[in-house]
Amino acid sequence: MKTLYILRHAKSSWEFEELSDHDRPLNKRGRNDAPLMGRELSSRGVLPNLIVSSPAVRAISTATLIGKELGYDPDDIVIDERIYGADKNMLLEVAQETPLETESLMLVGHNDALTEFANMLSPEAVGSIPTAGIVALTFECESWYEINHDNAEFLFFDFPKNYE
Repeated sequence: MKTLYILRHAKSSWEFEELSDHDRPLNKRGRNDAPLMGRELSSRGVLPNLIVSSPAVRAISTATLIGKELGYDPDDIVIDERIYGADKNMLLEVAQETPLETESLMLVGHNDALTEFANMLSPEAVGSIPTAGIVALTFECESWYEINHDNAEFLFFDFPKNYE
Protein backbone atom coordinates (compact mmCIF):
# COMPACT_ATOMS: atom_id res chain seq x y z
CA MET A 1 0.00 0.00 0.00
CA LYS A 2 1.28 3.46 -0.97
CA THR A 3 -0.17 6.82 0.07
CA LEU A 4 0.25 9.96 -2.01
CA TYR A 5 -0.47 13.50 -0.83
CA ILE A 6 -0.70 16.02 -3.67
CA LEU A 7 -0.24 19.51 -2.21
CA ARG A 8 -0.48 22.83 -3.99
CA HIS A 9 1.69 25.59 -2.59
CA ALA A 10 -0.01 28.19 -0.37
CA LYS A 11 -0.99 31.66 -1.63
CA SER A 12 1.97 33.61 -2.98
CA SER A 13 2.71 37.30 -3.10
CA TRP A 14 2.73 39.44 -6.23
CA GLU A 15 4.00 42.43 -4.24
CA PHE A 16 7.58 42.30 -5.49
CA GLU A 17 7.43 42.92 -9.24
CA GLU A 18 11.19 42.58 -9.58
CA LEU A 19 11.10 38.93 -8.49
CA SER A 20 10.83 36.11 -10.98
CA ASP A 21 7.90 33.71 -10.72
CA HIS A 22 10.30 31.14 -9.25
CA ASP A 23 11.30 33.50 -6.42
CA ARG A 24 7.88 34.75 -5.30
CA PRO A 25 7.36 34.27 -1.52
CA LEU A 26 4.18 33.39 0.32
CA ASN A 27 1.88 36.27 1.22
CA LYS A 28 0.30 36.71 4.66
CA ARG A 29 -2.62 34.43 3.84
CA GLY A 30 -0.23 31.77 2.56
CA ARG A 31 1.90 32.00 5.72
CA ASN A 32 -1.30 31.42 7.75
CA ASP A 33 -2.90 28.76 5.53
CA ALA A 34 0.11 26.44 5.33
CA PRO A 35 0.42 25.89 9.11
CA LEU A 36 -3.39 25.59 9.36
CA MET A 37 -3.35 22.79 6.79
CA GLY A 38 -0.39 21.22 8.57
CA ARG A 39 -2.37 21.12 11.82
CA GLU A 40 -5.40 19.66 10.03
CA LEU A 41 -3.23 16.99 8.41
CA SER A 42 -1.63 16.24 11.77
CA SER A 43 -5.08 15.78 13.32
CA ARG A 44 -5.72 13.13 10.64
CA GLY A 45 -2.50 11.34 11.59
CA VAL A 46 -0.74 12.29 8.35
CA LEU A 47 3.04 12.00 8.49
CA PRO A 48 4.61 11.43 5.09
CA ASN A 49 7.84 9.42 4.97
CA LEU A 50 9.06 11.77 2.25
CA ILE A 51 8.24 15.33 1.17
CA VAL A 52 9.37 16.31 -2.33
CA SER A 53 8.95 19.94 -3.37
CA SER A 54 9.26 22.14 -6.40
CA PRO A 55 12.29 24.44 -6.11
CA ALA A 56 10.05 27.56 -6.22
CA VAL A 57 10.28 29.63 -3.03
CA ARG A 58 6.52 29.46 -2.42
CA ALA A 59 6.52 25.66 -2.70
CA ILE A 60 9.53 25.16 -0.42
CA SER A 61 8.03 27.56 2.12
CA THR A 62 4.72 25.67 2.05
CA ALA A 63 6.46 22.32 2.43
CA THR A 64 8.50 23.67 5.35
CA LEU A 65 5.54 25.21 7.20
CA ILE A 66 3.34 22.14 6.77
CA GLY A 67 6.24 19.82 7.57
CA LYS A 68 6.90 21.63 10.86
CA GLU A 69 3.29 21.04 11.94
CA LEU A 70 3.69 17.35 11.10
CA GLY A 71 7.00 16.98 12.94
CA TYR A 72 8.88 16.55 9.64
CA ASP A 73 12.46 17.87 9.65
CA PRO A 74 12.70 20.69 7.06
CA ASP A 75 16.25 19.53 6.25
CA ASP A 76 14.76 16.26 4.96
CA ILE A 77 12.60 17.96 2.31
CA VAL A 78 13.83 16.90 -1.13
CA ILE A 79 13.86 19.54 -3.86
CA ASP A 80 13.13 18.21 -7.34
CA GLU A 81 13.71 20.71 -10.15
CA ARG A 82 11.37 18.80 -12.45
CA ILE A 83 8.28 19.72 -10.41
CA TYR A 84 8.51 23.42 -11.33
CA GLY A 85 6.85 23.67 -14.73
CA ALA A 86 5.97 19.96 -14.78
CA ASP A 87 2.99 18.45 -16.52
CA LYS A 88 0.96 15.55 -15.10
CA ASN A 89 3.19 12.95 -16.77
CA MET A 90 6.36 14.41 -15.27
CA LEU A 91 4.71 14.45 -11.83
CA LEU A 92 3.88 10.78 -12.31
CA GLU A 93 7.50 10.10 -13.23
CA VAL A 94 8.70 11.90 -10.07
CA ALA A 95 6.29 9.84 -7.93
CA GLN A 96 7.25 6.59 -9.64
CA GLU A 97 10.92 7.19 -8.78
CA THR A 98 10.15 7.26 -5.05
CA PRO A 99 12.18 4.65 -3.15
CA LEU A 100 10.34 1.37 -2.64
CA GLU A 101 10.61 1.54 1.17
CA THR A 102 8.74 4.90 1.22
CA GLU A 103 5.13 4.19 2.18
CA SER A 104 3.80 7.76 2.00
CA LEU A 105 4.87 10.63 -0.24
CA MET A 106 3.89 14.30 -0.30
CA LEU A 107 4.49 16.14 -3.58
CA VAL A 108 4.41 19.95 -3.31
CA GLY A 109 3.95 21.85 -6.53
CA HIS A 110 1.81 23.99 -8.78
CA ASN A 111 -1.47 24.07 -10.67
CA ASP A 112 -2.72 23.23 -13.29
CA ALA A 113 -0.43 20.21 -13.39
CA LEU A 114 -1.29 19.09 -9.83
CA THR A 115 -5.04 19.05 -10.50
CA GLU A 116 -4.48 17.19 -13.78
CA PHE A 117 -2.17 14.73 -11.97
CA ALA A 118 -4.73 14.16 -9.20
CA ASN A 119 -7.47 13.52 -11.76
CA MET A 120 -5.25 11.19 -13.77
CA LEU A 121 -4.88 8.98 -10.68
CA SER A 122 -8.02 9.52 -8.60
CA PRO A 123 -11.10 7.33 -8.99
CA GLU A 124 -13.15 10.40 -7.96
CA ALA A 125 -13.10 13.69 -9.87
CA VAL A 126 -11.12 16.43 -8.17
CA GLY A 127 -11.94 20.09 -8.78
CA SER A 128 -9.18 22.64 -9.24
CA ILE A 129 -6.89 22.38 -6.22
CA PRO A 130 -6.83 25.77 -4.49
CA THR A 131 -3.73 27.18 -2.84
CA ALA A 132 -2.70 25.07 0.18
CA GLY A 133 -5.17 22.42 -0.99
CA ILE A 134 -4.31 18.75 -0.72
CA VAL A 135 -5.58 15.56 -2.31
CA ALA A 136 -4.82 12.23 -0.63
CA LEU A 137 -4.89 8.89 -2.44
CA THR A 138 -3.86 5.37 -1.52
CA PHE A 139 -2.78 2.69 -3.95
CA GLU A 140 -3.00 -1.06 -3.57
CA CYS A 141 0.48 -1.90 -4.81
CA GLU A 142 4.02 -2.66 -3.65
CA SER A 143 5.99 -0.25 -5.84
CA TRP A 144 5.53 3.42 -6.67
CA TYR A 145 6.04 2.46 -10.30
CA GLU A 146 2.69 0.60 -10.10
CA ILE A 147 0.53 3.54 -8.96
CA ASN A 148 -2.34 4.21 -11.36
CA HIS A 149 -6.03 5.04 -11.61
CA ASP A 150 -7.06 1.38 -11.41
CA ASN A 151 -5.46 0.63 -8.03
CA ALA A 152 -6.20 4.03 -6.43
CA GLU A 153 -8.56 4.85 -3.61
CA PHE A 154 -9.60 8.44 -2.89
CA LEU A 155 -9.02 9.42 0.76
CA PHE A 156 -9.77 13.14 0.93
CA PHE A 157 -9.55 16.56 -0.70
CA ASP A 158 -9.05 19.38 1.81
CA PHE A 159 -8.23 23.08 1.63
CA PRO A 160 -8.14 26.16 3.89
CA LYS A 161 -11.61 27.52 3.03
CA ASN A 162 -13.07 24.43 4.73
CA TYR A 163 -11.98 26.03 8.03
CA GLU A 164 -13.19 29.62 7.63
